[in-house]
Amino acid sequence: MKSSPKNISINDFDYNLPNERIALFPLENRDQSKLLIFKNEEIKEDRFENILSHIPKESLFVFNNSKVINARIVFEKSTGSKIEIFCLEPAGDTHEYASVMAENGSSIWKCFIGGVAKWKTEFLEKVVFINDQEIVFRAKIISNLSEGFVIKFEWNDESISFAEILDKTGDVPLPPYIKRSTELADTSRYQTVYAQHDGSVAAPTAGLHFTEQILAQLNQHQIHQAFVTLHVGAGTFKPVKSATMQEHEMHSEWIDVDINTIKKIIDHKELIIAVGTTSLRTLESLYWLGVKSLLNPDIEILDIQQWDAYELPANEISKEVALTALIVWMNKKGLSRIFNTTQLLITPGYSFKIVKAMVTNFHQPKSTLLLLVAAAIGPKWKTCYEYALENDFRFLSYGDANLLFMAES
Repeated sequence: MKSSPKNISINDFDYNLPNERIALFPLENRDQSKLLIFKNEEIKEDRFENILSHIPKESLFVFNNSKVINARIVFEKSTGSKIEIFCLEPAGDTHEYASVMAENGSSIWKCFIGGVAKWKTEFLEKVVFINDQEIVFRAKIISNLSEGFVIKFEWNDESISFAEILDKTGDVPLPPYIKRSTELADTSRYQTVYAQHDGSVAAPTAGLHFTEQILAQLNQHQIHQAFVTLHVGAGTFKPVKSATMQEHEMHSEWIDVDINTIKKIIDHKELIIAVGTTSLRTLESLYWLGVKSLLNPDIEILDIQQWDAYELPANEISKEVALTALIVWMNKKGLSRIFNTTQLLITPGYSFKIVKAMVTNFHQPKSTLLLLVAAAIGPKWKTCYEYALENDFRFLSYGDANLLFMAES
């Protein structure tokens, strides 16, 4: 039985982050961000444009190709007061994001609402112009949730998709610690160059440093690539308010990975590097999905709960055995891709099953993302963050990057 992370004190993962160290704007060029490299207990510094020179040949980069949607919708009342609706995730009959974004005429979402006390009418309404047509766009509260609301959006032209509606009426969902209005540049810069599938309400920020040029250089450096999808939810910014992790509820997110990518991960024998915490959580979740399908081949629904990685009797089940079991389960179900939720919490004491290095940004104090970094490199996370603070690194979403190699077990 693995040691439980439930008694971990979040106060042990605090540090002083001055406001001036939070990057409010991206650099002019993505790959000019600073890069902190932690390997073999040593810290080195470079520019991100040189990252491939620090990657061993035959390594596999795994990217999250989720695309940030314009999740912030502002309705202005006749009085001039504003109500902001922040779309979190689909709440209708399907959670398949491609289908939801293609919905015509209406769409149902879980949302946060800013200024809900000012919402006195049944509907909020605004006019938007799409393809030179005047579209009436409305929002209605369907029900209250413990955190947020279920909102039904409607518009009066069924030839228009919800993706088109968001594109025209929504705004880039910059994180709450970037305290400024969005600018035109955010439309492209708060998005990876390889973003493909609509669904995230926060960017997988480690990928923001990659340019088309760096991606084009992968082959000549003999570095492989694969893509997974985890749609980042607003829960990624959810603070840990409890004293220990036992009382904290980890947010749940949707992962989407095709069977050929899983086979590629099975066959890859060299270093697997997750680009971002989201890619890492997806890869490690695949392992635990495989363990669940191995332990119970007849299981109907696969998902990952918060404590599964610490309580399932995985023993010495290898990556290959677990992922092969997952493929067997998928074949039995006639599935070509796995589309499931994960609530995987990675804390110090976690044993990584697939990922052995990661690219990531600098994270907020007392956050689950910082816990993940500490799980990867141990107490040395403090040394890395102290070095970054002393050497003018920029922090959080638009900030600089880390390349972290986990210690060989």
